Amino acid sequence: MENRILYVRLPCNPIFPIGVVYLADHVHKLFPDIEQRIFDLGTIPPLDFNSALDACIDEFQPTLLVFSWRDIQIYAPVGGRGGNPLQHSFEFFYAFNPLVKFRGATGLLRLAISYYKELWRNQGLIKRGLQRAQKHQPNARAVVGGGAVSVFYEQLQHNLPKRTIVSVGEGEILLEKLLRGEDLRGERCYVVGETQPRDRLIHEAPTPLEKSACNYDYIEKIWTEFSYYLQSSDFYIGVQTKRGCPHNCCYCIYTVVEGKQVRINPADEVVAEMRQLYDRGIRNFWFTDAQFIPARRFIDDAIQLLQKIVDSGMTDIHWAAYIRADNLTPELCDLMVKTGMNYFEIGITSGSQELVRKMRMGYNLRTVLENCRDLKAAGYNDLVSVNYSFNVIDERPETIRQTLAYHRELERIFGADKVEPAIFFIGLQPHTHLEEYAFKNGVLKPDYDPMNLKPWTVQKLLWNPEPLGSFFGEVCLQAWRQNPNDFGREVMKILEERLGCAPLEEALSAPITTTSEKQLITA
Repeated sequence: MENRILYVRLPCNPIFPIGVVYLADHVHKLFPDIEQRIFDLGTIPPLDFNSALDACIDEFQPTLLVFSWRDIQIYAPVGGRGGNPLQHSFEFFYAFNPLVKFRGATGLLRLAISYYKELWRNQGLIKRGLQRAQKHQPNARAVVGGGAVSVFYEQLQHNLPKRTIVSVGEGEILLEKLLRGEDLRGERCYVVGETQPRDRLIHEAPTPLEKSACNYDYIEKIWTEFSYYLQSSDFYIGVQTKRGCPHNCCYCIYTVVEGKQVRINPADEVVAEMRQLYDRGIRNFWFTDAQFIPARRFIDDAIQLLQKIVDSGMTDIHWAAYIRADNLTPELCDLMVKTGMNYFEIGITSGSQELVRKMRMGYNLRTVLENCRDLKAAGYNDLVSVNYSFNVIDERPETIRQTLAYHRELERIFGADKVEPAIFFIGLQPHTHLEEYAFKNGVLKPDYDPMNLKPWTVQKLLWNPEPLGSFFGEVCLQAWRQNPNDFGREVMKILEERLGCAPLEEALSAPITTTSEKQLITA
């Protein structure tokens, strides 16, 4: 039977679906005669999901449907999913005013309804699509993958059609083997109703892959909605320069999803991919790596890439990325500015060296400051987003004061208007060290359901432990009342008013580890 592959990007925010694009590109390079099509439900009005999917399947008649499911849960002070999930939660759990608490309860109810509707909708779209395809091709199969699936792969097996292949992490090699008729048992996947996910499946290393430049001439032919992402001049298009993250941050899922082995995409291939997009009018790029410079040994690779961008003549571009600012050099800073970096995020999570160490993040905060000064000296004058979470292990008033001192120093370096504090609520996710810590300390039972949004479960998954949980809840509620449009800065302002600010040197120094602290670190 001749293979015909339909990639279905399940509904989500209109973010460029780079995973689906890379999958289709990889398959085309190996199997140029296989017909493929990309169908992006992120560009379709919700009322038209079913009819549009039906029409696409009826016209294309795929033998294989590859569904991409991007996200399920978000713990952040952002809108969507029935409102601001963090605000609703804090109003319900921490507000003293009964009217505010009631508002939070109704907000959480709307959130839960929206959440479960999305789950049922996406599961329904998968079942509907497969059944529709099997009317034309009785042996049609489905593969389901993406960020959400990689995190919740164990739970999703109970609600997906039998014989669905559930893919964890990267999917290129899995699809390649499937199309060749090869055994899939060595890949990070399982088959619903036939095999069970292996224990610690997500922790297995991905199969190595040599990545070449995506062929956008081909992608444009198989994806009618491609032009949707080219219309806005300020829209950032994703380009991947590497995969994997060598770090061990206690709350982060990237390391287990992408693996700890960093795999660099050849610089010439990355630039060639950017050039194709550039020639289509794209000037804004987002390097989608877990970290653009994950460790100092990758500095030379970053320098090589940026120098090749300079040599390419793409002088009017802008780019953004997650940056480990402890891995910069003056030369690299100069190239970053020269090549048009106009936004970057630093995920330090805390401005206390003690807590950064306890979270296994590997940052040297003093080095981050030194490198930020180099970046400013190189001429960087754009926005810096700094992620802070005040719900980390062993947070105390003194560590909050240290974080405030650190943040004020960043403001002195870049300018207060250029440093945006993002309150990035950690949230407790499966397969992380934080989850293991919760098991060991009786916060969660090993048989808990991370997809269950019962109030008592939500409170645990939010991970806002006492004794500071209630205090931080009150601070956030006050910030939403006073300045909801600049929430992060307002939180920092209130915290400083209430707790004061530590000397900077205190923030940069970590005390000698005690026995109890060692236990936390090994969680």
